[in-house]
Amino acid sequence: MIGLVVNPVAGVGGPAGLAGSDGAVVQARAAEHGSLPRAHERAVQALTIIARSHPAEWILTAAGAMGGTAVAEAGLEPVVVFTPSSATTTPDDTAAAVAAVAAAGASLVLVAGGDGTLRDAVRGLGPSSGSPGAPAVLGIPAGVKMYSPVFAVTPVAAGSLAADWLGPDPVATAEREVLDVDEAALRRARVEPALYGTLRVPQRLGRTQARKAPTPVSEEAAVASAAHAAVAAMRPGIRYLLGPGGTTARIAAVLGIAKTPLGVDVVLDGRLVAAGADEHRLLEEVAAGPAQAVVTVIGGQGFLLGRGNQQLSARVIRALGPDPLLVVAPEQKLVDLGGRPLLVDTGDPHVDASLAGHIRVITGAAAAAFYAVAAPEASVPV
Repeated sequence: MIGLVVNPVAGVGGPAGLAGSDGAVVQARAAEHGSLPRAHERAVQALTIIARSHPAEWILTAAGAMGGTAVAEAGLEPVVVFTPSSATTTPDDTAAAVAAVAAAGASLVLVAGGDGTLRDAVRGLGPSSGSPGAPAVLGIPAGVKMYSPVFAVTPVAAGSLAADWLGPDPVATAEREVLDVDEAALRRARVEPALYGTLRVPQRLGRTQARKAPTPVSEEAAVASAAHAAVAAMRPGIRYLLGPGGTTARIAAVLGIAKTPLGVDVVLDGRLVAAGADEHRLLEEVAAGPAQAVVTVIGGQGFLLGRGNQQLSARVIRALGPDPLLVVAPEQKLVDLGGRPLLVDTGDPHVDASLAGHIRVITGAAAAAFYAVAAPEASVPV
């Protein structure tokens, strides 16, 4: 059987530009920005794929917002094996729910959230979480921080992989690391992932994501070259939405402005007009005149959108028009992908499909590459 555990608040901090969703204070701030969690919606997307090929499947899960509601909404039968003591759930509830689902006999546990949620899953399964005898676990990407190689590339990919798990042919698994960073440190731009354990993760080429790779110090000159080339490409009268990342931070340095750590800043004619903008402020800026989002490639994973930059939401990308992205990355980041395409996961399959194809990537002074972009939702069999 398959199990499901949902972190009901996962991802709430993303559109609000809060670099995570951990803690009541952050969640309250996100609510003030009008930001909503997305774990429930993403869990339903994954379960709907399962329901198409296995409509009579029972799903072991937790009560209410921690899974039962999503299972029922997808048209499957929830078997509730854990009930939280309060409507306001905690990381301990996530750990306990994963433990209960595993104890009830789930051979694969789907967990909707981000790195922090999967860290709780490791805690729930205990020291043997990554051993061959432990249940497999697959993350449904629904958080802000997703550096760990334990997530499917999209909810649809997670559902498709889970449907394969229920099919007649075995699905290979591999032990993969669960990484997480301290969100307070993230907001000070200290990205130092720590290892919290391992999980046994189903593997399918193109459906599970790789681990985020840092930019080596030896590539700093290449990053600087790409950043200078990006600034040279900026046009007067265009608002540029500088997304998170080391390369975009270097672009800000070339412009002589302070970059918000892991935030999205708006620049117009070399001036900073909005620092640390949330989704609503970005929509206001885009409505005020022509604009383009400046994004870089997450090393090792290849994501352009949907990992750590959820302020650049589907609504914002749609508002930017037919040429929404200025992509900047040192050439080695593309080489390291080994031919795998760049990825977009805005949560809106129509927006993602509009970005698929090939995109120009500024890689250095007078240098650029045209590289493939994939919308995984569109390429996964449903």
